Amino acid sequence: VQLVESGGGLVQPGGSLRLSCAASGFTFSSYYMIWVRQAPGKGIEWVSVIDRFGDYTYYTDSVKGRFTISRDNAKNTLYLQMNSLKPEDTALYYCARRRVGSTRDYDYRGQGTQVTVSS
Repeated sequence: VQLVESGGGLVQPGGSLRLSCAASGFTFSSYYMIWVRQAPGKGIEWVSVIDRFGDYTYYTDSVKGRFTISRDNAKNTLYLQMNSLKPEDTALYYCARRRVGSTRDYDYRGQGTQVTVSS
């Protein structure tokens, strides 16, 4: 299993970024996928989940209305569109494969992509 995130960077408050996660080594369309993040000095925070075909999505309250999770099963790629970014969104963002039978636990996670929101 390999998950490789990209798309992070430095953005001003109010700006946008689109994160991507290229998946390989497993049947991507068979798994729910998750985005989590870790801010400096803090623990892992669950951000969003998407079901196998993109019909169901859910977000933590702090990003609702600003972030959109999506996937392209033909490309084995997971996305996170982030709009109206705030300084508190600064974190290392990881994509992860949700553990079968779990609500939010994951069994594999990528190396992460850094998002910094600052003026």
